[in-house]
Amino acid sequence: MDLTWFGVTWPYVWTLLFLVVDNIIRIVALFVVPRNRRPTAGMAWLMAIFFLPVPGLLLFLIIGSKRLPKHREQKQEAINQFVASISEREQSSLVTDTAELRTGLANAVKLGRSLGAQPMLRGNTALICIDYETSFAHMAAAIRDAQDYVHMEFYILVHDDATDGIFAAMREAAARGVKVRVLLDHISAVRNPGAKRTAQSLTEMGADWAYMLPVRPWRGEYQRPDLRNHRKLLVVDGKVGFMGSQNLVDSSYNKPSNRRRGLHWKDFMVRVEGPIVLGLEAVFQGDWYLETSEYLSHLAEAELVVEKPGELDCQIVPSGPGYAGENNLQVFVSLMYTAQRRISITSPYFVPDGSMMNALRAATARGVGVELFVSEIGDQAVVYHAQRSYYEELLRAGVRIWMFRPPYILHSKHFTVDDAVAVVGSSNMDQRSFGLNMEISMVVHGESFVRDLDKVNDYYRANSRELTLEEWLKQPLPSQALDGLARLTSALQ
Repeated sequence: MDLTWFGVTWPYVWTLLFLVVDNIIRIVALFVVPRNRRPTAGMAWLMAIFFLPVPGLLLFLIIGSKRLPKHREQKQEAINQFVASISEREQSSLVTDTAELRTGLANAVKLGRSLGAQPMLRGNTALICIDYETSFAHMAAAIRDAQDYVHMEFYILVHDDATDGIFAAMREAAARGVKVRVLLDHISAVRNPGAKRTAQSLTEMGADWAYMLPVRPWRGEYQRPDLRNHRKLLVVDGKVGFMGSQNLVDSSYNKPSNRRRGLHWKDFMVRVEGPIVLGLEAVFQGDWYLETSEYLSHLAEAELVVEKPGELDCQIVPSGPGYAGENNLQVFVSLMYTAQRRISITSPYFVPDGSMMNALRAATARGVGVELFVSEIGDQAVVYHAQRSYYEELLRAGVRIWMFRPPYILHSKHFTVDDAVAVVGSSNMDQRSFGLNMEISMVVHGESFVRDLDKVNDYYRANSRELTLEEWLKQPLPSQALDGLARLTSALQ
């Protein structure tokens, strides 16, 4: 068999071709990868492609762009304009006058508005719940009182023994003519046990439901597969709302690996009443329109009415690929720079970018006390080790780190600034929540709410142990190397 081609052996030809393609990939990557990408992410991608050109290129083609498909971007823009028009209606008595706020907070509120957040509204009440099963009971009770509609949107929504009461309440509501609409994330639905039972239950009760960001190329539904809708919210009749960090699933997430380890999630939900509920409704309507193309006209006709005036000013900050400039990150950092006495952060996945690290270092440098609550153990290996890679830097800057004791995963997501400002919601403090996931956060201005949140932090502190710099510096070298590698991969976005 002749293995030559014009006098050159085929192995040599293939080797030469491989080298040419290999170098073309690297050269093109230098021009394509860094464009419109933060330097850390660009450098991480370039390193991946330079070390492994073909696998790195394939990975980049799959998850290298956080742009949504053009038709989704157009729908997102349309719904953003609609929500903006709702916000601009004459409701001056309920929109917080930023002139009455502390300068730093007023500027953060204005920044949020310029980046797609809703106006800050006065006259709200909020009830915090950190007990997993009690949160479910509160939501079920609100659904049972529904008269017109129930709108539910969760990253993970599963019909299991823990959530059966909520599904029963939805079934009862639908049976008496209440309109039940449900959104759940597609990838999380198919990845978690119980997907078939959940779909059957929603269909059988007569709910209108849809998957968010479905990845079904055979139906023409495709975008970067790790762009997910991570929001958790419930709205009943436009009068009562729930939002926070808790998914609608058993506290073990029904996964055998979690049960073997005895893991359970500790979460945080807020029940709100007042005009801010229509802010949650606007976020739901936007996502409903994106997934179903159905326009819910009742939001345009709704009026902001305060039946039981509260003392809290609240601002809804939706975020994700459909909003420019990582708006949640910008609002968070802006608020941290306003701190005069203390900052308290709770996040299960704390992988900050440079702007947030600078804000925290600046805070401790000017005498602000900063504390961070995280889990002592992790459920996602890469994020867990990436988070650990920041501990030494944080400890040396003077941040106190409290690690919530196992077998619990502290999944709550909130932070407070001084004595009157807090942020709660679904957003983690990591690159995924800042740039890839669709999230919802709520800025709250009110001393009573912060006092309630301080009690939650006291509970965390009582069930955590403090990490010291001396202890951390004793970490074995292999562990340090793994943390550093995970930190590098966390920038691949």
